[in-house]
Amino acid sequence: MTAALLFDLDGTLIDSDPVHLRAFQSVFAAHGVAVDQAIFTARIQGFGNAAIGDYFLPHLSEADRAAALEAKEAHFRQSLEGAEPIAGIGALLDFAAARDVDCAVVTNAPRANVEAELAALGLIERLTVWVLGSELERPKPDPLPYLTALERMGAEAGRSLAFEDSLSGLNAARDAGLAVVGLTTTLPADRLLAAGAVLAVANFADPRLVPLIESRIAIARKDA
Repeated sequence: MTAALLFDLDGTLIDSDPVHLRAFQSVFAAHGVAVDQAIFTARIQGFGNAAIGDYFLPHLSEADRAAALEAKEAHFRQSLEGAEPIAGIGALLDFAAARDVDCAVVTNAPRANVEAELAALGLIERLTVWVLGSELERPKPDPLPYLTALERMGAEAGRSLAFEDSLSGLNAARDAGLAVVGLTTTLPADRLLAAGAVLAVANFADPRLVPLIESRIAIARKDA
């Protein structure tokens, strides 16, 4: 088994949560639902669309609920112009490639969003393995997406790292047996560390990341 780096997408590779929040506000307002930052953080961030729809739109039919959520995603994709990746990801992917460490995206985002976001970031050819909670039986906060990624990549949880910005995503990764690096794009470092992150960073250029990854690679090589 090998080491792997597993990246959440929204809030981790891209600071997209403000764009998501505006899209939810615009679409949900038409259905009498108000969403502010606190509600977004507590009930939307890191959750799959099915759970979001169940919580916010129980008064709609299943078909209308699905249409509202798709309208939100379309609104989001149309707002990605000028998006930039979180600083340092290019260098970190170079580092991983030079050491034969596989990388994957593990996200609840629908496939159309993943493609649009990675294309906007210039990462679509660099991150080609996607595990989508929206296409699994259970999305995050269930650990299934991370367990699926580990199985697909032939990687061992104890030798790998996950990168997350939300508490639900962090819990999903931890429940899959992974050490988690928290990105402080949406939550403060102390909250991420209290939830079990082994490290909290503002971006991928943090000098503590490489030694952490190297320590896990060394474990993999010694035990191989």
